[in-house]
Amino acid sequence: MNKHEIELLSQEIEMLMSERVRLLKVVGAAAVLVANADAQKLQKGAVEAAEMLSEMLNALPEETLKDALESVHAEPDEA
Repeated sequence: MNKHEIELLSQEIEMLMSERVRLLKVVGAAAVLVANADAQKLQKGAVEAAEMLSEMLNALPEETLKDALESVHAEPDEA
């Protein structure tokens, strides 16, 4: 690899890491929302969406979900 290719790769890695941080915040906020939602007070469509979101969150590796909760300063017990 030449110097230019290394610089491009470095920029791409930085971009991906920034995107990961933003995505972790979204996932963390979604986990807190689902954990605090009262299904009995939600409309049917919202309950279905919350269930789907919950399934997706549960499918994440535990470490990823932990990182996501930490990114929004939430404790794992809260979600």
